[in-house]
Amino acid sequence: MNETLKAIENRYSCRDFKPEMLSEEVLQAIAKAAVQAPSAMNRQPWRIVVVKDQELMQEIEQEGLKTLSDMEDKSAYNRIMERGGKLFYGAPSMIVVPIDSAEYASAMLDCGIVCQNIVLAAESLGVGSVICGLLRTAFAKEERAKEWAARLKFPEGYVLGCSVLLGYANTSKQPHEPDIEKIVVLE
Repeated sequence: MNETLKAIENRYSCRDFKPEMLSEEVLQAIAKAAVQAPSAMNRQPWRIVVVKDQELMQEIEQEGLKTLSDMEDKSAYNRIMERGGKLFYGAPSMIVVPIDSAEYASAMLDCGIVCQNIVLAAESLGVGSVICGLLRTAFAKEERAKEWAARLKFPEGYVLGCSVLLGYANTSKQPHEPDIEKIVVLE
């Protein structure tokens, strides 16, 4: 099997990271893979923000946990608390992908492609990853969203697309079992 297919087959959502920071070389390789993603009409309506600032990550994580705890439906909050009470699972770094709000519809799809490039590049380099939609909880309040966007250096007119947590896995698990029944072949 070729290396790309191996990375796809072996990738799993890591939710238990070692505190060890990834090297600058590894982070740059992953960031470069991100910007090599295809996009609608090659507009590339994203930016790649590599976050290594642990204090900033902790502040954002606390804001997200507070938002979840304040929600009427506590299921997401309870699930996070059962997993150790950390939105970011102890990851030492993350890549945040802000997108151009003027091109929101296609930008969201393009953002997903960027995130896929990130997790596959990470897997190929022996780095654990998980696409983290929970970052959105920290952006739930408009005033705070503007603050986080400024601190994360989003360009004017950009909004949160998604994020990917990165680090070396503390524990590993098997990738999910693919459901081959979901494949339809028309002849």
